[in-house]
Amino acid sequence: MTATAPPIEQADDGKVLTIIEHLQELRTRVMWSAIALIIGVLVSIWPLTKYVIHFLIIPARQQLPGFKLNQFQLLDYWSTYFRVSLLLGIALAMPVIMYEILAFVAPGLTKSERKWLYPIVGGASLMFVLGMAFGYYVELPPALRFLLKPNTTDVQATIGVQTYIDTVTRLLLVTGLVFEMPFVIMGLAKIGVVSSRRLWAWKRYAVLLAFVVAAIVTPSIDPITQTVVALPILVLYVLGIFLAKLVEGKSFLASRA
Repeated sequence: MTATAPPIEQADDGKVLTIIEHLQELRTRVMWSAIALIIGVLVSIWPLTKYVIHFLIIPARQQLPGFKLNQFQLLDYWSTYFRVSLLLGIALAMPVIMYEILAFVAPGLTKSERKWLYPIVGGASLMFVLGMAFGYYVELPPALRFLLKPNTTDVQATIGVQTYIDTVTRLLLVTGLVFEMPFVIMGLAKIGVVSSRRLWAWKRYAVLLAFVVAAIVTPSIDPITQTVVALPILVLYVLGIFLAKLVEGKSFLASRA
């Protein structure tokens, strides 16, 4: 007699999945995500990264005409260059990564729930891009206005390329991830970790947490900039509550009727 791995899950179509099959499925999903990331990085290295770096410097030049970054170490520019290429690769591969994550859990979903798969992938990818755009056009200008213009004539800004690009890309990446919050909340509600009622009861804590996150994300201590960042986080939180209601099932909706 030979021992076999016990079944741990049955898909909606009746197929029983074993632990080994789940591990093989996970390996396949990770492999395709890694391939998408590698392709994204290769596409970004030349010539996209060069133009993106130039694009990231534009807000600083709007604050200080003629602004240029400085290279203090031999590898400063190239380490920054490949960092930007990696971030671009993540952004380009995000739709594939999101799809592979959701496809991995798809066997545990019903047929009606699987219909949400592609809209969620598209929505999450769009929100990530919108988050980075919000960081670039809304958060970055006032932050640079505060950081590049010290309130004194005794100090002149001399910024290294690595410091500047690291700060800007971190701001954009974190803001993009923050904009994924509605889908994270929806996923937690679907597996029963949170509920829309409980999230609404936590609204006061959400307001406090939004301003804490805004203080961490924004590189400046300007309260106006932090408020501009905190308000969209609260909007995303409310949107997450709405999405949580959608996936909680008919029992919740019926109880509200």
